[in-house]
Amino acid sequence: MRERRMAEIIRDRKPLALRPDSTVAEACAAMHARRVGAVLVVEPGDRLVGIFTGRDAIRCLAHGYDGRGTTLRQVMTPNPVTIAPEQPAIEALRILDNCGFRHLPVCQDGHARGIVSRYDFRAMEHAQLDEETGFFEVLR
Repeated sequence: MRERRMAEIIRDRKPLALRPDSTVAEACAAMHARRVGAVLVVEPGDRLVGIFTGRDAIRCLAHGYDGRGTTLRQVMTPNPVTIAPEQPAIEALRILDNCGFRHLPVCQDGHARGIVSRYDFRAMEHAQLDEETGFFEVLR
């Protein structure tokens, strides 16, 4: 079976993206409406500057931030790890696994093209990662 590329996974999707001056409340409302767990934070031209996730929202609440007065610029994860559209899907799954991320932006030349989560991958990709992980566990 052929190896999928990231471009194939994100092909028909429009990622949720907001500007850095959007508020946490706006981001949470948009995530809820789209039923997604992350927002790409972009400047004009879709230049990725950060990511805001459900984990970030919880952190904001825990620290007592006002969601209507706090901007994404203040609380986003800046300059997130990304993957290019031409990269293989298994590489994205490796990054998610190794770094403990739930979401991974897909960027080309600094411009946001999409975002993936662990649920976007097929069983064959998860099986390949499990096989690799098991192999490395044996080496320990």
